[in-house]
Amino acid sequence: MDEPTKKIAVVTGAGSGIGRSVALALAGAGWAVALAGRRAEPLEETAAAAGTGGDVLCVPADVSDPDHVDRLFESVRARYGRLDLLFNNAGTFGPGGVPLEDITYEAWRSVVDVNLTGAFLCAQAAFRQMKGQDPQGGRIVNNGSISAHVPRPHSIAYTATKHAMTGLTKSLSLDGRPYRIACGQIDIGNAATEMTERMQTGILQANGQLAVEPVMDAADVARTVLHMAELPLEANVQFATVMATAMPYIGRG
Repeated sequence: MDEPTKKIAVVTGAGSGIGRSVALALAGAGWAVALAGRRAEPLEETAAAAGTGGDVLCVPADVSDPDHVDRLFESVRARYGRLDLLFNNAGTFGPGGVPLEDITYEAWRSVVDVNLTGAFLCAQAAFRQMKGQDPQGGRIVNNGSISAHVPRPHSIAYTATKHAMTGLTKSLSLDGRPYRIACGQIDIGNAATEMTERMQTGILQANGQLAVEPVMDAADVARTVLHMAELPLEANVQFATVMATAMPYIGRG
């Protein structure tokens, strides 16, 4: 069977920030993009930004809910018939700045449910679709973080889930190998989004001081994801780190 000409992507957390930037980059490159997120209005704003020439599908979904995830991927199958890319992006910082001893169970659980369980549920659904379709295969790109390598103070829930994301990426790469399913991870540092506004006003450093940190344009991240997405399935960017050049990462701590 000939390879289809149009590639199909699912982007979670597509209503803002990195997810929106990646969705727009994919749409601009001719991909059909299913936009997933908890709230319909931000998804519609992303769709509008893609312009009338973009082939986009808005699917409100909470990635931590298995029923929502099932409906998301069923909607993609019904509309497009196949799936070539999942950008597993939805995530939350959780209770930023809260000391470890003060984090509630509910706060911990909410971060794990979105960042880890949600990523697993979406990856599992994408894996099933990619394994069963003809031509077989596809690509999953997980949004990790520089916190997958080096934590910030008071970030235990976020950091733990991002370390777990690395394990998820490696297992997906191994388990997907027989089915032409590639999986890579992009670890992002200080992209300018709603979630990183505090970087520009002062954020706690390992030495206890507050410091303003440099940020980069989220479009720079989107270009990297697009490059990863458009490689042939015989090639894979296993791990990539994209960060603001002058941010305190190398030497942090």
